[in-house]
Amino acid sequence: MKMKYTSDDVLKTAKRLNNTKRSYLLVDPLQAKHIPVSPKKALLMMRTLGKMLSEKYPNTRLIIGFAETATAIGAAVSESFSDECVYIHTTREEFLGAFVYFSEEHSHAVEQKLFSEKLGEYISAAEQIIFVDDEISTGKTLINIAESLKKDFPAAENKEFIAASIINRVSEENEERLLNAGIKSECLVKLSCVDYDALIKDIRVNEAERITAGNADYSLMKLPQTLPNARKGVKAGEHKRRIREIMRGAADMLKLQKDEDILVLGTEECMYPALILGEILEENGARVLCHSTTRSPIGINNAEDYPIKNGYRLRSFYDSSRETFIYNISKHSAAIIVSDSHADDRSAGIEDLTSVLKRNGIEKIYFFGVD
Repeated sequence: MKMKYTSDDVLKTAKRLNNTKRSYLLVDPLQAKHIPVSPKKALLMMRTLGKMLSEKYPNTRLIIGFAETATAIGAAVSESFSDECVYIHTTREEFLGAFVYFSEEHSHAVEQKLFSEKLGEYISAAEQIIFVDDEISTGKTLINIAESLKKDFPAAENKEFIAASIINRVSEENEERLLNAGIKSECLVKLSCVDYDALIKDIRVNEAERITAGNADYSLMKLPQTLPNARKGVKAGEHKRRIREIMRGAADMLKLQKDEDILVLGTEECMYPALILGEILEENGARVLCHSTTRSPIGINNAEDYPIKNGYRLRSFYDSSRETFIYNISKHSAAIIVSDSHADDRSAGIEDLTSVLKRNGIEKIYFFGVD
């Protein structure tokens, strides 16, 4: 069992498109976001971070993941804590309720928010609050959210904040700023300061291909139960149990051959359920790769050492006016899409994604959504 990770395991550099604040993107090949990977390998990395954190901070009762790329990491980290620990993740989706707002300044989508209707209760019950992200670069986002929490919830002033990530490349100066803001840093891999802009500036990339939806020929499935909503906060033990129970039910509905070559896809902020379904299918003997649609526009280059080989623009499963992307699609015997969007048989998102999958030789496609 791999418990020690290096930059070679978790880091590849790609070129962002249409982002004047940061020209590069650090792509983690084990994260199951942009690059297909074995769900077991992805979850092992995430759970390794969780085990490390739970040993250092065993009394933690509140874990906050960052949308969209760290939603699964936060959920997997929460598995290592008390069943009563609350897991909640930030979101960019629109739904009714009260929120704490903050900025992720370097992102392609700057504004984020955290559902706050029970947040005061969660904060009051917590000794430590752990923020979970895939990568921490300057710490500005963490300081922004910590300040927002302290402003809206006075109980947050006396809490210990921990910034946890797979990759940390925060400079000594910025580490000092984090500590002055009351935030400790923990990570699986600490990187030295590197000029990534210089590394990618001479790489020529193309935009993701705009897809024209064709025949949306797929099997529409309804999940056997409603997925727990981590955007609003869930108890870690119940969340883990219910997701696994629901995904076992989904696996039973599929009736796939044990040795099939399967691609499991999540959608935007809905990554963790797809990983758990993929893990169950792997346990059943299938060969599985898993990743997800994303809002991130990334440059395409087919060079051997470049991480993003192909890409397609899709209408979002959650908002047909929003553009999203899927990368590195290849042929498999079957594809399974897992989403917490509605299982609408004429969804723009499913029509676009189905067209991409069929173009790449995947004929058997299943879509699990919610009622």
